[in-house]
Amino acid sequence: MAKTLHSKRHEVLVAAIAEQRRAKGLSQAQVAKLLGRHQPFIANIESGERRVDLLELITIANIIELDVHALLDRLQQVSE
Repeated sequence: MAKTLHSKRHEVLVAAIAEQRRAKGLSQAQVAKLLGRHQPFIANIESGERRVDLLELITIANIIELDVHALLDRLQQVSE
């Protein structure tokens, strides 16, 4: 299995998070505050430097109103 941190799927995942955050008019700092984290936490996820685990994804998705089911369907369509 290839490393996932720099995979096409990971790129799609972080792009979806960043795009939806911006679409909701939220800054990285605002999302981080709602998570009880600091802004670099979100910056590192969106830049692809940090992996987001499933539980973090669900929490972030709830904050930015990202449809996790649709995202997972989209990720399954991406070839590795």
